[in-house]
Amino acid sequence: MSKEIISTNLAPQAIGTYSQAVKVGDTVYVSGQIPLIAETMELIEGDIAEQVRQIFRNLSAIAEAAGGSLEDFAKLNVFLTDLGNFATVNEVMAEFFQQPYPARAAVGIAALPRGAEVEVDGIMCLEK
Repeated sequence: MSKEIISTNLAPQAIGTYSQAVKVGDTVYVSGQIPLIAETMELIEGDIAEQVRQIFRNLSAIAEAAGGSLEDFAKLNVFLTDLGNFATVNEVMAEFFQQPYPARAAVGIAALPRGAEVEVDGIMCLEK
């Protein structure tokens, strides 16, 4: 199995023992993104909608570094510290994704790194 590590300075650098993404064949496994600003490595200020927008900007940068785009995501996992924000996630996703949407799971959790309220990871398929 050949693995290619995907990395870009346009998305936050890993804050642990992981890569931004790993490409195996035509599949890209993208690590969870919290709403960090790449240049400062600080959480974006603002409401949950702005946090989700920042995450999708980060995912987009990683997707481009892998040779794809948000359209190539087949699966997303959304982790929320407050499931009451689920409707907002849906609204913001509609700003970044077109139908057919990727498969998705949304999970309520107690806490996230750096006090973030939301994290998203995913799997991309680059085969055309």
